[in-house]
Amino acid sequence: MLTGEDADALLAPLIEGLLEDPPWRAFLDALRERVGGDYASLVFRPLPFGTPQARVIHLYSGQPFPPDVARHHRENLNRMDPMPHHDMSEGRTYRLGELLQSDDPDHETYLAELLVPAGMNHLRMIRFTERGGVSGWITVTRRAGDFAPDIDVLLEDLAPHMRAALAGFVALERERMTAAVAREAVRRMNFGWLTLDGEGRLLDADAHGAQMLAGAGHLSRSKDGRLTARDPQLRRQLLDAIRELAGNPQARPRALVLSREPWLDLLFVPSSPRLDMTPVSTQAAPAIVCYLHADNWSSADRCEQLAQLFDLAPSEARLALALSRGMSISEAAPELGLTVESARTYSKRIYAKTGARGQADLVRFIHRSVLVIA
Repeated sequence: MLTGEDADALLAPLIEGLLEDPPWRAFLDALRERVGGDYASLVFRPLPFGTPQARVIHLYSGQPFPPDVARHHRENLNRMDPMPHHDMSEGRTYRLGELLQSDDPDHETYLAELLVPAGMNHLRMIRFTERGGVSGWITVTRRAGDFAPDIDVLLEDLAPHMRAALAGFVALERERMTAAVAREAVRRMNFGWLTLDGEGRLLDADAHGAQMLAGAGHLSRSKDGRLTARDPQLRRQLLDAIRELAGNPQARPRALVLSREPWLDLLFVPSSPRLDMTPVSTQAAPAIVCYLHADNWSSADRCEQLAQLFDLAPSEARLALALSRGMSISEAAPELGLTVESARTYSKRIYAKTGARGQADLVRFIHRSVLVIA
């Protein structure tokens, strides 16, 4: 059991090290100082995902390998690493003589060409494993003089804490990967989000939402932190939507078009209870989530893409784009220089070519097509 000065010196940096970049830098520094070592490393292998080459994480404190030794290891010795990493019993400290055999040529080569030139004449290593099967190893080394006898006990007392830290790290990495994939999907669809309290004050935003808010020129944050707009009519629409949704969690979402060229729209949604599931959250629970959507492509580009995707004539593609953005035929016709009757004729051709049974179908077809992530 890790107690006293060792617990004070090592446990805090071990817990905090999960969020460092690179992780556990302060912990490895503290461990190296405590054991009186020249080098301390923390290695995880293999992680559950990715190629074997990508699955090894190597963190260290102290002097790295000399450049020529590092190159020799990378190009030659790494493939013949004779250390019995996965054969080591968990939670037991091993000395160098227990890991490498003096009568084995590969072991002698590894010792003479890597460990000794790197100053790893004296070594302690311990393995720990989390429940999902990911293993980690702590290694401490010295060039001159062996480690004190209590170092073996220290590492073995540290192993249960390392197991817990490793479990947290694996879970955190899995969540980071999930979040990264989700962020990329949202980025490709060009969505961002803001959260508002019941008074319309901005609480938080993702990077994409904050960028769109800052760059669009239509919305801004007022001096008292509320979401507002420069255009008086749009400002009134924002206030009405915020009042309606903040006062009624069951209210239907409200959509607003901020700009048609370039396209920018916004959807107000009452906050879901799922966003406030944990009673120990340090974040203020939002009343409203605001989704911003921009289209990086110009209308001309989008019309060309629609024409290619659905075999539409240019005039049909322009009308299809207008209809997909929520305009009615009577609203779209004058903007496109058409009579309402001509626009209706074009719409029938559009529905026939796309297979849509009406405007609602057309919107779904377009917004569920590959153009969403173009």
